[in-house]
Amino acid sequence: MTSAAPGLTRAGVDPAVTLPAGRASVRRWAWAGLAAQVAFVAGFLIAASWQGPGYSPLAHSISDMYADTAPGGLFLVVLLSLCGAATIGFALRSVWPSLRAAGWRALTGSVLLALSIVGLGDLLSPVERLACRIADPGCTPVGQLSTTGGKLDNIISSIGLLVLVLAFFFLASAMRRIDAWQRWTAPMRWVGALTIVFTVATVLTQEAGYTGLFERLVAVTGAAMLAVLAAGILRQDRAVQPTTGGRHDDLTD
Repeated sequence: MTSAAPGLTRAGVDPAVTLPAGRASVRRWAWAGLAAQVAFVAGFLIAASWQGPGYSPLAHSISDMYADTAPGGLFLVVLLSLCGAATIGFALRSVWPSLRAAGWRALTGSVLLALSIVGLGDLLSPVERLACRIADPGCTPVGQLSTTGGKLDNIISSIGLLVLVLAFFFLASAMRRIDAWQRWTAPMRWVGALTIVFTVATVLTQEAGYTGLFERLVAVTGAAMLAVLAAGILRQDRAVQPTTGGRHDDLTD
């Protein structure tokens, strides 16, 4: 059995180097990621207030609120694009450096997070606007997807949700391999599982009129996990010391 030097994680990497030399960048992007999740949730909650009496947050999607015919739709288009850009930066410039000790699992999870519905999906909001809102007279689900923007919204949202779930599970796997992050493994997996459950419920409850509710549960669950992750990175960064002591961990699992 080979023992690691003092301060090494199970992956054989000193916690002091799990963050890059430019730790200010890691913290800056962690703050950006945290702010993006708060702004995203606050944005779609606020936008529901001016959709008019025909719109129902329980039955209608978030995408409806920035459809081509939606009142004030540009507000969400701009907000979601900014949140998506910030989340991409958070994934690649904060999450990946913070979990670097876990190797390819951390890299894969971070890239998937950047490419998911909360990253690239939100960034592309300007080109994925539905043709109309279901709340509009004469608008149908088929009519919503009649434009290029509507088709892109359907494709990117579907793929983006799957990519987000995969990101959560890859990040959980990475966290399991770093001592300082091991307690995050189960919550990350649970969020991945809940995202699957709520996504399936979104489809199954469409006729019952609860699509909007479960879509919002997906959005809030994912945003909450990423906000907590950003806060955790900030906390871990503060705890990192130039030199570390500690137990001698095995290099082998």
